[in-house]
Amino acid sequence: MADTLNNEAFYGLILALAAFFLATFLTPIYTYFAYKYKFWKKQKKTTMTGEALPVMTKLHAKKFTRHFPTMAGVIGVVTVLVVTWICNLNREQTWLPLAGFVGGSIVGLIDDLINVFGSGKGAAGLRAPVKFAMITAIGAILGWWFAVKLGWTDIMVPFIGDIEVGVIGMIVIFTFAVVATSNAVNISDGLDGLAGGLAMLAYGAYAVIALFQGQWMLTGFCLTVVGWLLSYIWFNVPPARFMMGDVGSFAIGAGLGVVAMMTNAFFLLPIIGILFVVEAGSSLIQIFWKKVFHKKLLISAPIHHHLEAKGWGEAKIVMRFWVIAGVFALIGVFLAVQGGII
Repeated sequence: MADTLNNEAFYGLILALAAFFLATFLTPIYTYFAYKYKFWKKQKKTTMTGEALPVMTKLHAKKFTRHFPTMAGVIGVVTVLVVTWICNLNREQTWLPLAGFVGGSIVGLIDDLINVFGSGKGAAGLRAPVKFAMITAIGAILGWWFAVKLGWTDIMVPFIGDIEVGVIGMIVIFTFAVVATSNAVNISDGLDGLAGGLAMLAYGAYAVIALFQGQWMLTGFCLTVVGWLLSYIWFNVPPARFMMGDVGSFAIGAGLGVVAMMTNAFFLLPIIGILFVVEAGSSLIQIFWKKVFHKKLLISAPIHHHLEAKGWGEAKIVMRFWVIAGVFALIGVFLAVQGGII
């Protein structure tokens, strides 16, 4: 058993290193084209409900005075696709998370391209309902494959056991996991290195869970993503060289949702990804509060912008969020052991 785990862990390490070095090699190539073809991100000035964003506009005014390219997530998509396709492609363990990763990236890429090269009212990117419908369709298709082709129709509830939910129930849960995680990661991608660090810790936790489940190729997939994110953070510490863009955040989120389902640890996702929940939840609460009480609860949403407005420095927020995410990732792995998932 120990020898098997050592071999599987070593294989995952090799994939992580391959992803790290490939992404590091590709980054200067991306940077060259990003500056040559002006992949400048247009600053968001209105909420999804059409209201102005004066606080966030003021907070990030300096950031957008310099040319600041987006769509750096393309590096990660290419890296994860190449490494997985060549070294780690498997029908039972990696087809589905890779499909989720690439599918989410396509939705994000369309949004980014409209933002970068579009003009007029539509230049902000895809409208929220369109983006939501696209990622929902991807989640539903992957959920159907998961339930029908792979035969997963029950879900593990920690400390309780497996509960049969049927094909339709599993498709609904799977779709929710993909949609919710995609949007949560996207919302969290607002400060230099924030979403990348949170995602790296979440994927790392699921890599450990998959390892002890004997899903060594799924472990390898998770560590491939971790390898790319290590490279991304290397280049994206404040002041960031570029933005991940929706192409990266939607890829990460969709892939993470699939991994949570593949490890049968869906109910641990809100713990392992606690700050994604807090970030998305703070935005939803802000919208609810304004609709019901006609005033803002937070100075600006999501919560990282609220903390910025309260005077916290960007690096301080990012580092403290990473620490919190690391603690909850460890708690999630512990609960996976104690709750019977591993």
